[in-house]
Amino acid sequence: MFYNVDEKKKYLKENLSSKRYQHSLNVAAECKKLAEKYGEDPEKAYFAGLLHDVCKELAPEEQLRLIKESGFAVCREELDTRSLWHAVAGAYFVKRVWGVEDIDIINSIRFHTVGRAGMSRLEEIVYLGDLVSADRTYKDVDKMRKLVYNNLDAAMLEGFVFSVKSVVKKGGLLPICTIEGYNSYTRILKSDK
Repeated sequence: MFYNVDEKKKYLKENLSSKRYQHSLNVAAECKKLAEKYGEDPEKAYFAGLLHDVCKELAPEEQLRLIKESGFAVCREELDTRSLWHAVAGAYFVKRVWGVEDIDIINSIRFHTVGRAGMSRLEEIVYLGDLVSADRTYKDVDKMRKLVYNNLDAAMLEGFVFSVKSVVKKGGLLPICTIEGYNSYTRILKSDK
């Protein structure tokens, strides 16, 4: 597949704040490194990472319109949490506007914030690439960066724990797919012992 990365970068630069654009470049670079480490296509991972926040700064009503148009299964908790809309909207946007048909890329964008059980390797890479990109500065990010390059399943579980704690601390809603993802990686790690 021909990704036409320069065209996508131009679009992102024109439609995102400079901070969000830089974040997108950082995530893309991280995804490429993770793909090389874990045997995925580095160019595909770069492309998915680059576009993960393509709709992040669209007006909320436009994000919601894209979600409704998409036909994607979206749980009530996601619909009630505006900060999650950009992922669903972005997945549909790249499909509809740019003709991306690769379900792995679409799902990588769709689930990069909430995660889910049964994530593909590319989905894991984009989820974690977003969590540990060079611009991230949260407490324990260095520990997380080491874990990501050491044990992907353990890093995924840690990512879910981080996400769940963050949502609970803010009094937010937990999407069903996030809970299922947490349970799934907990089972994977328990079965490895």
